[in-house]
Amino acid sequence: MKYFTFLCSLILTLHVSTIHAQSSGTDKFKTKFLALINKTRAAGCDCGGTYMPPAPPLVWNNDLEKAAKGHAKDMASKKYFSHTSKDGRDAMARAENAGYKHFGYQSFTVGENIAQGQMSIEQVMDGWLHSEGHCRNLMNPDFKEVGVWMTDTYWVQDFGGRVEFSPAMKALIKNGRAHIVQGAVREEHH
Repeated sequence: MKYFTFLCSLILTLHVSTIHAQSSGTDKFKTKFLALINKTRAAGCDCGGTYMPPAPPLVWNNDLEKAAKGHAKDMASKKYFSHTSKDGRDAMARAENAGYKHFGYQSFTVGENIAQGQMSIEQVMDGWLHSEGHCRNLMNPDFKEVGVWMTDTYWVQDFGGRVEFSPAMKALIKNGRAHIVQGAVREEHH
């Protein structure tokens, strides 16, 4: 019986150590996540029977990480699991509140993957890649940036994609010949 108790304690300690060694917010955590995501994006993959071709690599975004952190901590503290926060905000609103702004870009998109219970980066990535919708988010070429956070086995992966205006359009906006109106550009003709 003592052996069994010791073994259970050892296993529990190993699981906690695995999570602690992969703490959110560390360079190691970010590097490992980006490497796994970008390896898959570079190769392309099958998402629920639909082949998703290779996509450009993602880069880490601290504002998206901040949004993911807030949502992971909120779900963990309030014991719920949803893309909609208890206060009614969705992933887009949380990203904007965290500083991921859309003004000044010709296009703007946000997506989110959530999970609960996985004990490692590899486990959560495997789960997302075997879920069609989550896999499509991971492979979406419109997404250019990502931020991830894990709190008490609640995982949040926020994606963003912003496309800047062309240099010619920026020049028109700067000299007043074009204006951004509710996210669209209207060019003035003389």
